[in-house]
Amino acid sequence: MNRTQQGADALAATEARLRALLIKGLDGDADAYGLFLQALSAHLRAYLRRRLFPFPADVEDVLQEALLAVHNQRHTYLSDQPLTAWVHAIARYKLIDWFRSHASREALHDPLDDDLEVFSVSDTDASDARKDLKQLLAGLPERQRLPIVHVKLEGLSVLEAAELTGMSASAIKVGIHRGLKALADKVRKSR
Repeated sequence: MNRTQQGADALAATEARLRALLIKGLDGDADAYGLFLQALSAHLRAYLRRRLFPFPADVEDVLQEALLAVHNQRHTYLSDQPLTAWVHAIARYKLIDWFRSHASREALHDPLDDDLEVFSVSDTDASDARKDLKQLLAGLPERQRLPIVHVKLEGLSVLEAAELTGMSASAIKVGIHRGLKALADKVRKSR
């Protein structure tokens, strides 16, 4: 068995265990719910560490916020849906909240230099770049476009993108590689 298959099997086992514990907890089993929160903490801690690696001191704070949100929203979980996708969506919202508050705090301490041309540059360059990227991506087949969008632009992991698209993790990696190669060729030809 290769590493990709082992990773997919481990993810499926984690999904099944967490889902079973949550469903028991929702049915009133306090011990199962406690085990669910404990296992979910370990799972989300790893998820958050990968995304907050420059800010390791803040991982536990975001983890607690995510766990609290999962607890408060547990009644919204639909048992026929993948649990980890639901949990990761909640954790992503908490990450976004953290980044927003962190960025605004950091920005308050950045001095404004008079010689910066920030205020004279228009947003049309960024808008044009988004349009160009959208056009380039639209020319790719879906098996290449979706992995690039989900992993490279949205920041999902390969396994998360695989879960979201229904593709295998190796197909996601191949799609990214081939898609980026095709994009590079298109850019080279347009010069």
